[in-house]
Amino acid sequence: MKKLLGIDEVGRGPWAGPLVVGACVLREPIEGLNDSKKLTAKRREALAAEIHEKAYCGLGWVPAAELDELGLSAALRKACREAVRQVQALKPEFNEIIIDGTVNFLSDTPLGKYVSVLPKADALVPEVSAASIIAKVARDNYMVKLAERFPDYGFEKHVGYGTALHRAALEKYGPCEEHRKSFRPVAELAHSVEAGHQGEDAAAEYLEKLGHKIIARNWKTKWCEIDIISELDDVLYFTEVKYRRMGGGLNAITPAKQKQMRFAAEMYLKNYPDKSARLAAVAVSGDNYQVTDFLVLE
Repeated sequence: MKKLLGIDEVGRGPWAGPLVVGACVLREPIEGLNDSKKLTAKRREALAAEIHEKAYCGLGWVPAAELDELGLSAALRKACREAVRQVQALKPEFNEIIIDGTVNFLSDTPLGKYVSVLPKADALVPEVSAASIIAKVARDNYMVKLAERFPDYGFEKHVGYGTALHRAALEKYGPCEEHRKSFRPVAELAHSVEAGHQGEDAAAEYLEKLGHKIIARNWKTKWCEIDIISELDDVLYFTEVKYRRMGGGLNAITPAKQKQMRFAAEMYLKNYPDKSARLAAVAVSGDNYQVTDFLVLE
């Protein structure tokens, strides 16, 4: 009689967070097992609790920084072997291993000969479904907790995947320590953010040469932000900086953007009711970060 060890991974493709591999040997049948992606979050949570009660379970984790160092293939092998090691420590009986996908991550181990690889096994084999569920629930819960440490990225919503919300946060704040710097979208966005920071440095230096005293950089609240706040002749300037490698940055200062800037200025001025204020924009361009335009908007 076949006794299966099922293995599946979660988190191969996200831009942030760990890779997690689950491994399961069922002690008794569990109703409703399926590919974790086809289940609601509430149903996954309930099944995960039942799986941990009725199965021998292991979870192998590789954090983002280590994944960057190892590469995805080596990270998958490491997480898979750790998950299996945890199951083996519980001493269950199994005589066949099924891994979801097309790669035998145990090929050069004594267990390699017992492995079958099967695409979509998480929807076909209960043990693999169980592994998929516990891995996804563990990883999702980790990402929700991570959102408390890094609230700007919305990890509780997209759990690290490359959504429009996640891209917007990366464009705004750059990557945090939980981002996978080796992944191309993250690397490209990180470079863009770094260029933006250097553009702001150039703009601040330019304003200082005009006689401005820099009061704040990247001032923000929950609702708004402004790149540079400076003071000249007892007037506060709220300046938006736009860096474009090929120029044309001021085209981004649309009426809607000016409305946002005005709102940010009004928020800041609540603490300085006697100050007068102006909105301004600085355009920076080129690889040497030259200020090409400075415009007082109002």
